[in-house]
Amino acid sequence: MGLAWQQGPLGTGAIGRFLVPVELPERMLFAEPLRRRMRVRFGDSWIADSEDVVLLHEPGRYPVAYFPLADVVADVLQAEKRTTRHKDLGETSWFTVTAGEASKARAAWQHTALPDYASDLKGRVAFAWRAMDAFYEEDERIVGHAADAYHRIDIRQTSRHLIVRDGDRVVADSSRPLVLFESGFAPRWYVPREDVDESALTPVEGQTFCPYKGLCSYYADRAAWSYEDAWTEVRRISGMVSFEPDKLEVELDGKRLRLEPGQSVVSHGVDRDLTVEELSG
Repeated sequence: MGLAWQQGPLGTGAIGRFLVPVELPERMLFAEPLRRRMRVRFGDSWIADSEDVVLLHEPGRYPVAYFPLADVVADVLQAEKRTTRHKDLGETSWFTVTAGEASKARAAWQHTALPDYASDLKGRVAFAWRAMDAFYEEDERIVGHAADAYHRIDIRQTSRHLIVRDGDRVVADSSRPLVLFESGFAPRWYVPREDVDESALTPVEGQTFCPYKGLCSYYADRAAWSYEDAWTEVRRISGMVSFEPDKLEVELDGKRLRLEPGQSVVSHGVDRDLTVEELSG
């Protein structure tokens, strides 16, 4: 997804290649100014607020936001004795984050022995996404992970014939699906509810969220999913259903679809205190 995730150009499963005369390093990290105001909330307090965030893109990981130490509230970070070593960025120091009555160990980190080529991250700290209460860009909450500026979604109407089967049972049959193209992923096909056998959609517990599409609900052992109230940018897929081709037989114009290698997703459970109303607000 985006620049360094899944099959993006810096990802571990990139489907394209750089047309250069020399072989590139196996791993390439990319850091850039976010150029957006980002804030972090923890323990009912704003603990970081910056217009000078640097976003780090690392192969196989979601983007990570690094804040200048000067833009973090004093006394929020308490150094721990434990250190680790990053394969590219060297020694990493860890912090317990404390605000009011709230405290979380190993909730922030800083690379303290950066090589010269990574000086963009000097004097900066990153917060563990799930350890914090919330991250915001301006006054809007960002869920899941930092948004990737290279991530793009395009949705197209099509008249191609899509059939979904579970054994001998036809679960969906449509000649008017929408196809969603999302950076780093193979196309996903969304079917109108009217073309789906609703009795096959047994809801399962647990929802996940996407910074780009919103709150996702699942059906039938997670073989199908739907964004019941997709965010404005992708409103066209609201309420429609998509099907996982490795769990059901999905056929497009007579050709069976297969899950492409490297297309597995790291699911994110619902944020602390995150509600459907907050997502859609």
